Amino acid sequence: MKSYKLNAIIEKDEHGYYAYCPELEGCCTQGKTLDKTMTNIREAISLYLETMSPKERAALTHRELITSSLEVRVA
Repeated sequence: MKSYKLNAIIEKDEHGYYAYCPELEGCCTQGKTLDKTMTNIREAISLYLETMSPKERAALTHRELITSSLEVRVA
């Protein structure tokens, strides 16, 4: 079994959490808690990757996103 390193973007709103994988178009999920959402996105990514050929997988897994929360002052 091979491991792949992909990105997951997680957003919180009034209903819980929403997660998606930017490398995999349409690969998204949600959950009431962060832990549940993380479990769900791992499962969604795994199932998505199972439908792809090894060549397709390799082409998608070389991108790394770096995100940060910033505090910005506005006059």
